[in-house]
Amino acid sequence: MELSKKIRNILIIYPHWHPANLAGVHRPRLIGNFLPEFGWHPIIITTKEEFFEEKPDTDFAKTFRDHYEVHRVNAFNIGKVRLVGDIGLRSFFQLYKEAKKVIETKNIEFIWIPVPSYYPSILGRLLNCKYQIPYGIDYIDPWVRSMDNYPSYGMRQRFSLAVAKFLEPIAVKNASLISGVSKLYYSDVIKRNFKYRNVVDVEMPYGFDPQDHNLNLEVDLPWSGEEKCIPYVYAGAFLPNSKSFFHLFFRAIKELKDKNLIVENIRFFFLGTGNYPGQTIQEMAKEYELENFVVEKRQRFPFLHILSFLNKSVGVLAIGSPAEHYTASKIFQSVLSKKPVFAFFHEKSSVVQILNDTNSDHFLVKYNNSQSKPELYQSVINVLQKYFKVKDWRPNLEALNKYSAKESTRKLTIKIEEAINS
Repeated sequence: MELSKKIRNILIIYPHWHPANLAGVHRPRLIGNFLPEFGWHPIIITTKEEFFEEKPDTDFAKTFRDHYEVHRVNAFNIGKVRLVGDIGLRSFFQLYKEAKKVIETKNIEFIWIPVPSYYPSILGRLLNCKYQIPYGIDYIDPWVRSMDNYPSYGMRQRFSLAVAKFLEPIAVKNASLISGVSKLYYSDVIKRNFKYRNVVDVEMPYGFDPQDHNLNLEVDLPWSGEEKCIPYVYAGAFLPNSKSFFHLFFRAIKELKDKNLIVENIRFFFLGTGNYPGQTIQEMAKEYELENFVVEKRQRFPFLHILSFLNKSVGVLAIGSPAEHYTASKIFQSVLSKKPVFAFFHEKSSVVQILNDTNSDHFLVKYNNSQSKPELYQSVINVLQKYFKVKDWRPNLEALNKYSAKESTRKLTIKIEEAINS
């Protein structure tokens, strides 16, 4: 595709950037990598890395193209007592000050703010009021969400929800565009806040940058040193509302083990699951007498290391949640690993369509709200029995093109143009 003759400036405000290897950083990275192909020059306002809490991933910068103009700002330190950890809040005023400076020295035609962190979305409203520049908010995750799927919510989470209900209408009031990785993440935002005027919206998945998979690193594998280990990998965060799916998975594995239908040297590696509350995956495995079959490493791994682990595994585990809106960006890396994928998602999740389109749905368990627990369990065990016998796995990778980050960027830029002209 030819580059547009006229390159226009888009200001992207996101408080994390490399070397912070957080899931959210991939959204502006994947979109930003392709923006120049559609006539837009990405100017990033973010925070200096010394204010990040996360362990730096120095290799992560290799996945960013070289066309970005990046402005980094200070943030307030956390201090000895961690009262405010959210970097979007700690750097809010500094981001605003830098955004004003950039806007006053460059011709900015649109402002795009992915969330979370949610607080910087308010900057769109403030900058729009001051400079009349149209802005859009992109939902990587919902801000105001139902607690039905989060029974373990405590006082802190309830307070956060109350704050979200108060602040979100302020942030989106003047927005010209609402986008998101799934329409289910933002459809309620539009229903609640745009009763008396229309707003442009667009759904586009995270997608993927094929260049990421050409950056092979020599890394130590989590199963290095284990002779004859047969590794299956789950990579990414564990969400507490996924717990029921994990219990069914481990219960099925135990039954297969007890019936000698899986080999003794099989291992399930759960990598980068995070510091979530409650029972750990390792503890859950022990409950089913599977502690020798399961390895959980909760710390985050560098992104390119995860790609290497997936590519060198025997199979990939992609376990979602009972929430129909849940979409896992990691499904692209799972399919692109070219290894058999066991997937467990709500039947309305966008993951289901992706797996169908790519001929990768042979080992997919689809959950629906009307299923009984015994019915769902039987589905899990039936699929797993077939999964561990797979000999031939041929996903249709060309079918992934319509889900690529380049295609998502194309969709976004079309809607940005519509938002500007509406």
